[in-house]
Amino acid sequence: MTKTSAEVRSAFFKFFAERGHEIVPSGSLVPANDPTLLFTNAGMVPFKETFLGLETRDYQRAVTSQRCVRAGGKHNDLENVGYTARHHTFFEMLGNFSFGDYFKKEAIRYAWEFLTEVLELPAERLWVTVYEEDDEAADIWLNDIGVDPSRFSRIGAADNFWSMGDTGPCGPCSEIFYDHGPDVPGGPPGTPEEDGDRYVEVWNLVFMQFDRSADGTLTPLPKPSIDTGMGLERISAVVQGVTNNFDIDLFRQLIKAAAVLAKTNDLEDSSLRVIADHIRACAFLIVDGVLPSNEGRGYVLRRIIRRAVRHGYKLGITEAFFYRLVQPLADEMGAAYPELVAEQKTIERVLRQEEERFRETLEQGLRLLEEDLASLKSSVIPGETVFKLYDTFGFPADLTADVAREKNLTVDMEGFEQAMTAQRERARAANTFRVAEGALTQFEGVTEYSGQDVLEDAGQVIGLFNEDGEPVKTLHEGELGTVILDCTPFYAESGGQVGDQGHLLAIDVRFNVDDTRKYRLSRGHIGRVETGEINLGDALDARVEPTRRERITLNHTATHLLHAALRDILGSHVHQKGSLVAENRLRFDFSHFEPIDSATLHQIEARVNAWIRLNAAGEIFETDYEKAIELGAMALFGEKYGDRVRVVRFGDFSTELCGGCHVGATGSIGYFKIIAEGGVSSGVRRIEALTGAAAVAEAQQQEAQLNQLASRLRVSRENLATRLDQELERVKTAEREVDRLNQRLSSQTGSSIAEQAIQIGEASVIAMKVEQSADSLRTTVDQLKNKLGSAVIVLAAVEGDQIRLVAGVTDNLTSQVSAGDLVKHVAEQVGGRGGGRADFAQAGGTDVSQLPTALEAVPMWLKTKLEK
Repeated sequence: MTKTSAEVRSAFFKFFAERGHEIVPSGSLVPANDPTLLFTNAGMVPFKETFLGLETRDYQRAVTSQRCVRAGGKHNDLENVGYTARHHTFFEMLGNFSFGDYFKKEAIRYAWEFLTEVLELPAERLWVTVYEEDDEAADIWLNDIGVDPSRFSRIGAADNFWSMGDTGPCGPCSEIFYDHGPDVPGGPPGTPEEDGDRYVEVWNLVFMQFDRSADGTLTPLPKPSIDTGMGLERISAVVQGVTNNFDIDLFRQLIKAAAVLAKTNDLEDSSLRVIADHIRACAFLIVDGVLPSNEGRGYVLRRIIRRAVRHGYKLGITEAFFYRLVQPLADEMGAAYPELVAEQKTIERVLRQEEERFRETLEQGLRLLEEDLASLKSSVIPGETVFKLYDTFGFPADLTADVAREKNLTVDMEGFEQAMTAQRERARAANTFRVAEGALTQFEGVTEYSGQDVLEDAGQVIGLFNEDGEPVKTLHEGELGTVILDCTPFYAESGGQVGDQGHLLAIDVRFNVDDTRKYRLSRGHIGRVETGEINLGDALDARVEPTRRERITLNHTATHLLHAALRDILGSHVHQKGSLVAENRLRFDFSHFEPIDSATLHQIEARVNAWIRLNAAGEIFETDYEKAIELGAMALFGEKYGDRVRVVRFGDFSTELCGGCHVGATGSIGYFKIIAEGGVSSGVRRIEALTGAAAVAEAQQQEAQLNQLASRLRVSRENLATRLDQELERVKTAEREVDRLNQRLSSQTGSSIAEQAIQIGEASVIAMKVEQSADSLRTTVDQLKNKLGSAVIVLAAVEGDQIRLVAGVTDNLTSQVSAGDLVKHVAEQVGGRGGGRADFAQAGGTDVSQLPTALEAVPMWLKTKLEK
């Protein structure tokens, strides 16, 4: 019986659950606390720290269906989507894992049983490969399982040896392929014809067996582990008897829905496949908190959306359509991923807004590209053209490459990269996806944290590092460095909360702590030895500065209340995008589509203060992650959570997973005051606020300013707004009168100036300094052009040591001379620069002494242009 994709997923879970595996929900597409990855691109990513031994779990066997995206960074399949049978931006990776429990024999047996007994795939259609030196795996396959030797091969390390990086856990692989039969072109794995579609890899079994050192030495791991991956879309295609992933049930309804919008009956159109693939990636990225932007993950999402929109345009869809596919996607996958249904309105709104914004320039950009292609003298699109489309119209280079491929053209990517050098350098400088280095980050000691209960404690020095992060045995008086204790009450910077400050003390020893940070499982106290010296093994008293901690605590709890208020008032699409909890203020970044008006800000502020007045007691407890989510706890964007989590709850309005410091009851906050709201990037807003005494001081200062303004305007505070409106209207009236007088003056000045024109060819030429305001120069130029009919004009005004230049050319002469070139020529002689259109341009300068010479030279420069 043919199984649906959902049935394959469920059967996979059931099979491994019956064999002692914990069913673990899919992790986010945004890897938690992993700066090395743009997106979760493999099933093992959520377990990376488990395999590295940096975290432990309550289970040793796990099974997942992990959402993955490969559309940016090192792993990028975006350009192949729609042109091949098996490339996707978004896919699900089925996987079973063993953390030091079972190994090769069980993993191989489980895989074979699931494929041949549960999915009922014929054994004679399966082909198995192992690493060429892995005799153990070969023996299991050939002798224990009984795989036909004619359908078995050994493959080199390039394909069948896996590693997490240049160093660390690694091991051989065993891959299982399905043979679609001789009707499909292609040869077995390891042969020159292996790239065909006949033999498709369905499952990769990774035997994590060794630890690779920097010199390449492989040391057997004490607890070898298993990591497997089987693409749901690929195995579903096999089970459903099709050779193209886009023919499985997960895509059929999406393709049909897209075809209805495009009014086409050709369901094989590659553009429909691109759209069906891309709606899955975009929807799940938005669910996981990614919004379109011009950098990082948000830029990848924007590229995917724009690629889908372009293919819709290619199909003849002339209005916003992409967001309409969220409903059929929710119908197809909502049962397995209910968050799709819960966030449907938000996804639709984000996609529609982004598409409408892009469609404003799409048609113009494509027309420009077509014009460039029409004049193309080779089969290569110049890099300058690709850059112009990117820089002017927001066309990603891969979108231009997509058009090129359809027309059998290629793109000069080297030229594009040269044009992008400045932007690439800036992006590289700001890039956050890098691995931290240094001895501090590799420190393996453990610090016990006691700061939830006390602000003073004793600890022993287990690590010392100098200001360069290198290990030392002693820190001497006056030296900067980092001290690591086995126990500390100091909170280390995490979750937006800044690190504690204070002192480490002993007899004749005082270390000033300026900051506290996490290093793996330890906490480092960063500062300077004020007196004495500190040695490894010393006992120190650790004392947190209490007033600062109290202020931070107020701001942290207020941040939770603000988050809850934003979701209540703005909507459930609000997700934390970053925060700063410091002693003097709090800053909260969150997903939202538009500026928040003052009335809504007042509503948000009032909601938080109402919760403060309730004086709701804080409940802080530990529980299982799943139980916490059932209780309604917010799991914050980009955070990594273990099986046991710390829940912070206030009343029935705020429940979050958090390891930070909080008040005993909301009333301790006293007062909450928003001081700023603004945009951070596309789709991300920021609120800054104060609490406690700082908030009261801010309110008092604002009141004093209001009283001062009312006093100056000689009105009561109640009538201040009315008086300001009257004064503003009076100013506007005066400004209109000034404009009218300036226009009259410019007209009179223009008539006088016109009389001084000289004739060069058919053009009346004026180049002179005028005694009028810089703001009125353009009006004068326009009047002169109308009066003279055929003219080239350069006017200069001097204000202090600044020169303002404007140039105008009537339309009949712009083919001979450009106002932009003319004003640039003059500006360069007076120490300035500028430019503009062919008919009008402006510039500035600073060398007033050279202005007469520069203006006198204009007629000679124009003669070379106008008398040709």
